[in-house]
Amino acid sequence: MSRADTSCVIALAGNPNVGKSTLFNRITGLRQHTGNWPGKTVEIAQGTAKADGSVRVVDLPGAYSLMTHSKEEEVARDFLCFGGPDAVVVVCDATCLERNINLVLQTIEITPKVVVCVNLLDEAEKKKIHIDLTALEKNLGVPVVGTSARSGRGLSALMDRVEDITTPSAAAPARVMYSDAIEQAISLVEPVLAPHLKGRFPARWMALRLIDYDASLMQALQNALGQDLMQTEEVADAVLQA
Repeated sequence: MSRADTSCVIALAGNPNVGKSTLFNRITGLRQHTGNWPGKTVEIAQGTAKADGSVRVVDLPGAYSLMTHSKEEEVARDFLCFGGPDAVVVVCDATCLERNINLVLQTIEITPKVVVCVNLLDEAEKKKIHIDLTALEKNLGVPVVGTSARSGRGLSALMDRVEDITTPSAAAPARVMYSDAIEQAISLVEPVLAPHLKGRFPARWMALRLIDYDASLMQALQNALGQDLMQTEEVADAVLQA
């Protein structure tokens, strides 16, 4: 799946069972279709948020992590890395928000164009759970919107924030910091790797993936760049030193 048109593309990401498909159905109505990711038996739903087709919405498979452990997570990761979405909405479950933050932080490492959708607020309220959306937005450095997709609550505000994030802005997502040893390894690999990525992919995140050597991602990156970065002497040396 690639950017074959000039419409704005919004990706919906999230853990399984957070109401992501309900949100997708609400946003797109009957303007949707499904198909398999090329080379995978994983179904992807697509639709348009506006009747004129100017906003295309891609409902990615449910994923707990972008450190992939399934074909579904691999497809979600590859679209975020190589599919060129203009914005990513990470849908979270307000009743167990902490479990969802890992995916949020991983997505922010790939792109600053992220809106966090805290869904199922109605269920959270029934359980007397209060989410401080303002504080969450301040800590994450990206827009946060509360919704109840089943009733349509908050969807207009969500789409407004998505529209905002697709325009040039001073968005400054929180940087995920690792142990001193990992940060040192990143500092060795990132500056050597960055020129080879030609601005197409986030060098810090890719440096992390080279260090831990995610084989499936390396293959996808090789396909995208037309070269195996680990066959580049300076990159391979930096990874070995890390």
